[in-house]
Amino acid sequence: MKKSNTFYHIVVITLMIAFGSGLNVTAQPLTENLAGTYDLAAPRTAKVQYFHMETELINRAPDGVETGREKYILDLKCEPSGLTGKNGDTYTCLQFAVKKDSGKVATIPALKNWSYVFTGGHDDKGQVLGIEHAKFENLTDSNGQPLAANQSYFVYNTFIDFHAFCDVFGSPTQAGKGIQDLHKIGDRIIHAAANSEAPVDLGSSVGKGSTFTNGEITLKFKGLSRENDTPLALVGFDSGDSHFVMNMEPAPGFTVKTRGSSHYWGDLYVNLKTHWINRVEMEEVVAAQTKLPSPNAPVSSVTVRHSVIRNMAQPEILSIK
Repeated sequence: MKKSNTFYHIVVITLMIAFGSGLNVTAQPLTENLAGTYDLAAPRTAKVQYFHMETELINRAPDGVETGREKYILDLKCEPSGLTGKNGDTYTCLQFAVKKDSGKVATIPALKNWSYVFTGGHDDKGQVLGIEHAKFENLTDSNGQPLAANQSYFVYNTFIDFHAFCDVFGSPTQAGKGIQDLHKIGDRIIHAAANSEAPVDLGSSVGKGSTFTNGEITLKFKGLSRENDTPLALVGFDSGDSHFVMNMEPAPGFTVKTRGSSHYWGDLYVNLKTHWINRVEMEEVVAAQTKLPSPNAPVSSVTVRHSVIRNMAQPEILSIK
C-alpha cells in the first residue's frame, strides 16, 4: 500500500506540474492581450450593415409616481461610402414604430424607406448631423393619428442619438480627442464634443433658441469582450452634467418653455474585426420644469431613458397589423 500511495503521489505531482505549466502558458496570451495596444478607430469594412434600436422613456412625477411610458423602435440599413462611392454612408429607415403606454405599436409611414447620406457635423442649414428637419413635420402614425409635438421630437431625436453614439463617439474625430486616442485598457479621454452646445430646434415643433449643452463628455477603454466568437472592445461614455432649454408652441399663442438637466452614460461595443459598432447601451436621467402660460403652474418632471442599439446580421422588422 505504501508503494501504491507513493506511486499515486508521484502521478498527481507530475500532473500538477504538467497542467500547472500549461495554465501558465495559456494565461500568458490573455495577460498580453489585456496589456496590448488596440486601434479602435481603424477603417470600417465596406459591407452593408443593419441596426435595430429601441428606446424606452419612462416619465415620472417628482414624487416618483409613473405618469406614462413610450417606446421608439428604429430599423436602419447602412450602405458604406466604400460601396456607394458617395461622400458619406447611406442610411435607409426600414421602419420606425412607436408605442405609447400600454397601447398597440404603430408605425410612421412617412419614414419608411427614407434614405439620407450621413456626413456628420452641421449642414448648410444648421441642421445637427445633417438630419433633415422637414421630414419630421406633421407626422402621423399608421392609424392615421397625428403625433404630438413632443413625440415628433423624440422620433427625430432617435436618429440624432443613433449617430451620436455610433459615429460621434464611435468614430475618429476630425479635431480634438476621440476614440482614436484610446489604445490600452484603462485609457480615458475628454471627448472633443465636451461642453459643446447644439441647437435642438425642429421646424414648427421646437422653436429657435432651443439648445442642448453637453457636460464634460468622457470616453474610457474599459476592457475586452466576446460575442459569438467576435472580439469586442468595451468603451464607456459619460456625458457629465448637461443641460437644455426647449421652447415649444403646440398651439398658436400657447408658449411652453422647458429647462432641465440631463446625465447620460453607457457603453459602446466595438467589433475589433470590422470596426463597426456591435452594440450600444445607454441610460439617461432628465429632470425638467415646464412653464406654461398663466394661470397654469409650472410642471416638474423626471424622465428615465434606456436605449439599446444592436448590429444585426439581417434586418429585424416588426410585423404590425
